[in-house]
Amino acid sequence: MRLEAITWDRLADRLAERLAGLKPADGSAWPRVAFDGAPAARPGDLAERVGEALRVRGRPSLAVATEGFLRPASLRLEHGHRDAESYYGGWFDTNALWREVFGPLDPGGTGRVLPDLWDPTTDRATRSPYVQLPPGGLLLLHGPLLLRHWFPFDLTVHLLLTPGALRRRTPETDHWTLPAFERYATETDPAGTADVLVRADDPRHPAWSG
Repeated sequence: MRLEAITWDRLADRLAERLAGLKPADGSAWPRVAFDGAPAARPGDLAERVGEALRVRGRPSLAVATEGFLRPASLRLEHGHRDAESYYGGWFDTNALWREVFGPLDPGGTGRVLPDLWDPTTDRATRSPYVQLPPGGLLLLHGPLLLRHWFPFDLTVHLLLTPGALRRRTPETDHWTLPAFERYATETDPAGTADVLVRADDPRHPAWSG
């Protein structure tokens, strides 16, 4: 696959141009976009840039982080603080994401999305208010391991780090998560299945194919 060098700002503009005409495949009023990548790849930064590029084009959007939908510590840390298997399959409350984020954006839905549910620092509910996403507004969901849950995305963006770059850019205290991303690459192949691929080994010089 041929990758083109690009700046982050230009990438955000190019993606916003593409998203401006995106129509949901299921006929709903709200396109849903994934920004998938390990925390070290900072998918949330790209989602926020794209959201701003959409705003100046007159298109509303809502960036939602999966880290706001962690399960309570008593559940996600049941097998210890550094269990890669739990991180892969049990840290994120996918049922809550389906219920509070994707369900309201189904055809005939209300468009009222809960932007976050759980604060991992306090290990308590955030009690954030619902956000009304107007028809035509885009959901920009960002976080790790997104493409293995069968979420109904209309476009997927994967931020790729090679194994060496992932290890270098992941804090040593979080190296225990690396086997989960190795398994994700093997079982899901996000680099091969995403609609847009962004190579982010060098945070100053991304490259993309879309």
